[in-house]
Amino acid sequence: MKKGINRWAFGKSSVKESIRKAKEIGFESIELSLEEEGEIILVSQEKELLEIKRFAEDAGLEISSILAALLWKYPLTSEDKATAEKGKDVVKKAVEIASIFQADTVLVIPGVVGSVLLAPTDVQPYDKVYKKSQEVLKELAPFAKEHQVYLGVENVWNKFLLSPTEMRNFIDEIDEEYVQGYFDVGNVLLYGYPEHWIRVLGKRIKKVHLKDFRTSVGTLDGFVNLLEGDVNWPEVMAAFKEIGYDGYLTAEYFPYKFHPEQLPVDISNAMDKIMERK
Repeated sequence: MKKGINRWAFGKSSVKESIRKAKEIGFESIELSLEEEGEIILVSQEKELLEIKRFAEDAGLEISSILAALLWKYPLTSEDKATAEKGKDVVKKAVEIASIFQADTVLVIPGVVGSVLLAPTDVQPYDKVYKKSQEVLKELAPFAKEHQVYLGVENVWNKFLLSPTEMRNFIDEIDEEYVQGYFDVGNVLLYGYPEHWIRVLGKRIKKVHLKDFRTSVGTLDGFVNLLEGDVNWPEVMAAFKEIGYDGYLTAEYFPYKFHPEQLPVDISNAMDKIMERK
């Protein structure tokens, strides 16, 4: 497995500076994100993106995936047609960017029933979100296949796909090669056990996010540094081994409550222990 990190962990550092730091600290890959503002945005041109790609290649760091974080703002399952269409545009742009970077996966938020990240009134019926999400992902699958980029459906705090069997069935019912799973270890601690999810999802897991979480807190403040929460890491790693997963392990952290200079170093050291590299 390869040790990776999401660019968000580097705070306000530029994309190139984040790449440089990630390599120096000992990471093998980095996940970049499509944002509303910044260096990788909806109107980014191929020339600009190729410059980032060449910089990463010269640094010796792989770009593992692209995170379509804008889908929180433009949910694919929104009842507002314009918003949902914008969400599709976000996914397509993220796929195009991933293709340019030669990253094989885009992280997709499949739909939103509700979330602590959104207003309490932004609640959609569960059954409608399930159906609409599958329809949209099936619609987007040919575009993803054309670019040889997988759509990785992630388990996020969207009050949706709340069990491993449901997520497994959700992916199987779509029945598209380029729609797979992006599994987040820490996100399931609130209502389950990651090792169970890993074994149920099996080969459907295309990419993995690493986070740790304290269930006794039970809110966004419960996310803590790796090895400081309730994840049973030996059991999680054993589960990955059982299903034959040997891809990227990407730590996804925000420096909002951590020191931005120390956070990536702490993550790297913790991942070495988790992966039994030291």
